[in-house]
Amino acid sequence: MEENQTPNTGQTPGSTPEFNIGTPSPLATDLNKLSESVYRVKSEIHKVIVGQDQMIELLLAGLFTSGHIILEGVPGIAKTLTVKLLSKTLSVNFSRIQFTPDLMPTDVIGTTVFNMKSSEFNFKKGPVFSNIVLIDEINRSPAKTQAALFEVMEERQITVDGVTHYLEFPFFVVATQNPIEQEGTYKLPEAQLDRFLFRIKMTYPTLENEKDILRKFRNDFNFQHTGDVKSILNAMDLQAVRSLIEKIHIKDELLDYIATIIHNTRNNGDLFLGASPRASLAIMKTSKAIAAMRGREFVTPDDIKFVAYPVLNHRIILSPEREMEGTETEQVIKEIIEKVEVPR
Repeated sequence: MEENQTPNTGQTPGSTPEFNIGTPSPLATDLNKLSESVYRVKSEIHKVIVGQDQMIELLLAGLFTSGHIILEGVPGIAKTLTVKLLSKTLSVNFSRIQFTPDLMPTDVIGTTVFNMKSSEFNFKKGPVFSNIVLIDEINRSPAKTQAALFEVMEERQITVDGVTHYLEFPFFVVATQNPIEQEGTYKLPEAQLDRFLFRIKMTYPTLENEKDILRKFRNDFNFQHTGDVKSILNAMDLQAVRSLIEKIHIKDELLDYIATIIHNTRNNGDLFLGASPRASLAIMKTSKAIAAMRGREFVTPDDIKFVAYPVLNHRIILSPEREMEGTETEQVIKEIIEKVEVPR
């Protein structure tokens, strides 16, 4: 199919499939509707973005399971643009925060302001009070600003002056960072990295994709195609999708498979720090999301392997010896997965 061609679903163009969670409709019917919606979201994003299919699929898996994501890659490979386009396919609020060395926590979460008329202090919400929050170059801000995100990312709430403010569903944080330039950056602590569901490492496009990019934009210097991206899903649809993903079956043998992989990261001579139970839960949730997005009612070992790398690559720390050898975390993850027997 052409990338902008929508499959024939018997619906009017631009309409959103209605999910029937909690009704007698078979699970397979709802999964077909989810697959159609995922296809349409990808098609809208591909009006501008060339390639990056795996990255888009992982972004959607994170969104559907209420996780947060780090996009890591060199400048110029459309990290920020992809997140902006994803937000355009959703009928929800979007905000972008550019992290800088002088950014204060109040610039992110908000501050208390004195109202002269009422002689009272009122809380003015910061840009983090949104549905899709893009944090550009998260490692550019100092530790105190990064720490301001701890509570909001984990508990979807912010406490200021003893008062708790709750965020609306959905709440999805995507942070970008550049792995090459280290001057003027602040490394995220392990406790904060663990709060991110995935770290997606983006790479340069292939030669064929590079050619397609040049052809697509040779007469469109201002990226006018971004205005063609249409909304596909709303907040109620996302709620329904999450409920649908919870219904996906994962057998006990596969849960044991996940647990064994995580356990082996904690008893591995190549690793200084293994993965936490948060990692095993992340693999379980996102493997169910991938299965649902691909129209299946059950999880397979391949779904688990697919999500294991982005779930684990920022949660484990190499031993000093392996780090000095220049070993990549993905290589160790691959070795661990290959050693664990796949359930039949």
